[in-house]
Amino acid sequence: MRATPFLLSFVISSCLVASSVAANTKLLRLSHNLPTANPAHVSLEFLADRVKELTDGDLRIRVFPEGELGTQKETVLLMQEGLLDMARSNAAEMEAFEPAYAVMNLPYVFESEQHYYDVLTSDIADEILEASRGKGFIGLAFMVDGSRSFYANTPINSPKDLEGMRIRVQPAPSSIQMVELLGGTPTPISFGELYSALQTGLVDGAENNPRALIEVRHGEVAKVYSQDEHTMIPGVLMISTRVWDTLPKEQQEALRQAAREMMDYHRALYNAQTEKVIEEARTELGVEFVSVNKEAFIEAVQPMYEELAGRSEQMADLLQRINAKASQASQ
Repeated sequence: MRATPFLLSFVISSCLVASSVAANTKLLRLSHNLPTANPAHVSLEFLADRVKELTDGDLRIRVFPEGELGTQKETVLLMQEGLLDMARSNAAEMEAFEPAYAVMNLPYVFESEQHYYDVLTSDIADEILEASRGKGFIGLAFMVDGSRSFYANTPINSPKDLEGMRIRVQPAPSSIQMVELLGGTPTPISFGELYSALQTGLVDGAENNPRALIEVRHGEVAKVYSQDEHTMIPGVLMISTRVWDTLPKEQQEALRQAAREMMDYHRALYNAQTEKVIEEARTELGVEFVSVNKEAFIEAVQPMYEELAGRSEQMADLLQRINAKASQASQ
């Protein structure tokens, strides 16, 4: 990796942080790009507290929010090099680093929130999180991040309504392909630029969970949220293998225990806050929430399943096991 100005400033700040920690204490730096009010940040602070408790203070985590240490892509690259200890991203971003994450990004792969969480806490998730070991990092946990739907200034009740619409998507192949199959024009621009893009008409709509309407005020410039719930893309908590492999076994076990406890804590917090966000978007910003019949959307994206299953035996197996979890969740 070249020594860019960003990298140099990162290394300097890291040295300053490390110098303030006692010699017998291991400090891990954890980066994410979300605001401090976001449930993910609150949950990562919960993780830090539990790790400190479980290790009697010998292992600690300092959480850096709001992209202080770089974008999601930059922090993953730093983590691969061992220059950053931990990062929180999401499965859509991670698909570019590890193809196994693609199954989590398929539209309508999860039939319900319970099905979603059953998969996130299963051996399926463990296999995906471990798949990147040879690439410089492993995943420790998935984090609930709600369902994503389309929002614009007109209702999107069927794929036909997306025809001719420029829809902002994350820079992930599955997100781009989904919008193309649904008839829209995918437009991958950075999340930080999306408010102005919606305001100026550079894009006609976007897709995200309801929190975006309030947290970054997208509800001011997009007044209709069409609840097609096409994806449930989880957050991903990761650690550099260069760091992980140096931790004593008892600290590894403590970190895994804390990460698992954090998952349950985060799920409850996230789902409760999402209900409040939806009500706030309705009453304060005047956003209209529209229920959508999903059948036409599901039918339109079926080629994505066929293509993904055909990539490898692993992908076909993961999909089959995810489908099996759906029937268990409904029992």
